Amino acid sequence: MSNLVAIVGRPNVGKSTLFNRLTNSRRAIVSDEAGTTRDRQYGKCEWNGREFSVVDTGGWVVNSDDIFEEEIRKQVIVATEEADLVLFLVDIQNGMTDLDQDVAQILRRSKLPVVLVANKADDGKHLYDQYEFYKLGLGDPFCVSAATGSGTGDLLDFVVSKLKTEEVDDVEDGTPRFAVVGRPNAGKSSIINAFIGEDRNIVTDIAGTTRDSIYTKYDKFGFDFYLVDTAGIRRKNKVTEDLEFYSVMRSIRAIENSDVCILMIDATRGIEAQDMNIFQLIQKNNKSLVVVVNKWDLVEDKSQVAVKTFENAIRERMAPFVDFPIIFASAVTKQRIFKVLETAKQVYLNRKIKIGTSKLNEVMLPIVEATPPPSIKGKYIKIKYVSQVPDTQIPTFVFYANLPQYVRENYRRFLENKLRDNWTLTGTPINVFIRQK
Repeated sequence: MSNLVAIVGRPNVGKSTLFNRLTNSRRAIVSDEAGTTRDRQYGKCEWNGREFSVVDTGGWVVNSDDIFEEEIRKQVIVATEEADLVLFLVDIQNGMTDLDQDVAQILRRSKLPVVLVANKADDGKHLYDQYEFYKLGLGDPFCVSAATGSGTGDLLDFVVSKLKTEEVDDVEDGTPRFAVVGRPNAGKSSIINAFIGEDRNIVTDIAGTTRDSIYTKYDKFGFDFYLVDTAGIRRKNKVTEDLEFYSVMRSIRAIENSDVCILMIDATRGIEAQDMNIFQLIQKNNKSLVVVVNKWDLVEDKSQVAVKTFENAIRERMAPFVDFPIIFASAVTKQRIFKVLETAKQVYLNRKIKIGTSKLNEVMLPIVEATPPPSIKGKYIKIKYVSQVPDTQIPTFVFYANLPQYVRENYRRFLENKLRDNWTLTGTPINVFIRQK
């Protein structure tokens, strides 16, 4: 289970730039205009063998009349409550402002470790400006340049040292873990109640290692797994928080603690941006997927054409990964609830599939010979051998070739599709690598 680090600060101090630097990506939009970041970004950072999640928040503005800034402020508060550590960014070129002091005052009240980061230290002449930030009462500032990467190595060394050691989950080894995730009001609580509503004496609540993921043992009707539940755990005094943002913050840990994710989609609203955010989290964490279209009893048109149209819309939005099951169910009427469990169990077994080397070569080599990789610069690529890598998180296959550097991404996807055509890998991501023979 990885830790969660939140990046906070007033507008236009470089939070999105630092997020892109830490996650080695360019997903967060960077602009000189204050308030650019309103949709939250989530990513992974790996440093010295340690991995943690990073969340980029909007600029924190206190006592603002702007409705967007008020929502951003609420979401930043949620992020700091959920995070294990906070990176508080200030602008060393513009100096300390009243907004910085207001944010620091709120952060000092929290019990979280806070790391003060003085950003935009692009050259040595600004290093002496760091001392005024000692007034914030948050310790020594780290002078960095998120744009150039200067100082970020020392910052990451310190962050990793402050993060708690990853603990081993306090649940039985080898037992599958199914996480029910989705945006608010998609039916997470309802479907969990439908799962465990009968014979509650068979169900045992076991405290998880994290404060917000609760493992519920389910061992009836031939099933034996843990439900990783994030539904129904909001505190009553937090009802004014941004529900969409809160659901993703909760989903991060639930997804990380699971093997198979059951993604709930509201049939009455269709697939929305928040569903895609959670789907992307599932993909980033290499988790298997079952999509459940809930509230199907409320849909008037239940024809095969309507079902096919809905399925195509979901797969089109989630492409290129389209090999996952979609179940149309109703948690209230318990329509196809048992099928959800059966499918999740099968997807878990697909995730653990072991294919013999001889069988792999027997099937895949004739396919490669009939459709070889296209030649590049007059060089012909020959794939001679394929094997599955043992003891990996997801099924991983290595194709050995004479010139692996010339094999393009589209051919790698071709090989992945052929593997899926010949073996049952539905619902689980797989890795395909091309290596030197």
